[in-house]
Amino acid sequence: MIKHVGVAIKKIMLVFGTRPEAIKMCPLIRELQARQNIEVIVCVTGQHRQMLDQVLEVFEITPDYDLSIMREKQTLFDISISILSSMRTVIESTKPDIVLVHGDTTTTFITSLVCFYLHIKVGHVEAGLRTHNIYLPYPEEFNRQAVSIISSYNFAPTEVAKQNLISEGKDPSTIYVTGNTGIDALRTTIKNEYQNEHLSWAMDSKLIILTAHRRENIGEPIYNIFRAVKKIVEENGDIKVIFPLHLNPVIRKAANDIFQNNDRIRLIEPLNVIDFHNFMKRAFLILTDSGGIQEEATSLGKPVLVLRDITERQEGIDAGTLKLVGVKEENIYENIKLLLDNHLEYTKMSQVCNQYGDGFASKRIADILCC
Repeated sequence: MIKHVGVAIKKIMLVFGTRPEAIKMCPLIRELQARQNIEVIVCVTGQHRQMLDQVLEVFEITPDYDLSIMREKQTLFDISISILSSMRTVIESTKPDIVLVHGDTTTTFITSLVCFYLHIKVGHVEAGLRTHNIYLPYPEEFNRQAVSIISSYNFAPTEVAKQNLISEGKDPSTIYVTGNTGIDALRTTIKNEYQNEHLSWAMDSKLIILTAHRRENIGEPIYNIFRAVKKIVEENGDIKVIFPLHLNPVIRKAANDIFQNNDRIRLIEPLNVIDFHNFMKRAFLILTDSGGIQEEATSLGKPVLVLRDITERQEGIDAGTLKLVGVKEENIYENIKLLLDNHLEYTKMSQVCNQYGDGFASKRIADILCC
């Protein structure tokens, strides 16, 4: 902490590297930048390059440091080694009082490890999410559990997350239930007047938004997902599907293999955060293996079928707005069909769920850090 004319200035660095992290950290950056006596330093690793840059542009955030680590066909080893070396240099030169990391990425874990080595305090945004199986999702579950060992501030989005941390022996005085900063982003991105050519194309249909990208789903599971969606579309003339393709070439190949020449399934490039949030707002149903989308969609009152066998977002399952359907073709197909055919089931899942926050998580975190 430094002083200017007798006033203590707290130096806070925020580090992130992927699109989902950026969506959830940018509202917090803006909140901290508006506070007095806080020096904000933004460092991105570029773990995801193009998709990260889209979010930074939308929120008008210019990083102070950009490690730009992304390489073609990079592995977890490549990412970890690059961040470990580069992050040490940045943190040693800037000497922050606190480093804020988010969630469960390799950027988050390795940055926290560097802070541990250098005796720098870590604040973990979105702390306490658990599946209790370190290989599901992989490597995210290990990453977030490991960061919890290191962190001095644990900003848990829900009471369930708080209890997870307490059950692991975390000091309750370090845990703050704040809500999820991803819901903060929705307050600025959803626009009633929003229009888009793809939404115009789907206007007279029930629109399904599909996303799929998880490592554990690559291979036969991703083909099962795509075959189930294709079957639903072929059997229901009032359904259209928009699939913003992940940049992973394996996923793109599978999508093209299954969906080619289907004029009611649109494969499009990744959407920026404003576009994607507004697409979800106008969707009938969301199919996803993402984590953050489970929170966002339920906050918008959209039923979510989770294309995984386990989720760290149990609150949505308990509230009935999320449903785990796994990655078996027949089970995915049957659950989509149920929501299409059964109005009562659809209505039960389409209630707005505020389990993940009220849009003011960033303010709560900033208040805590400014004390």
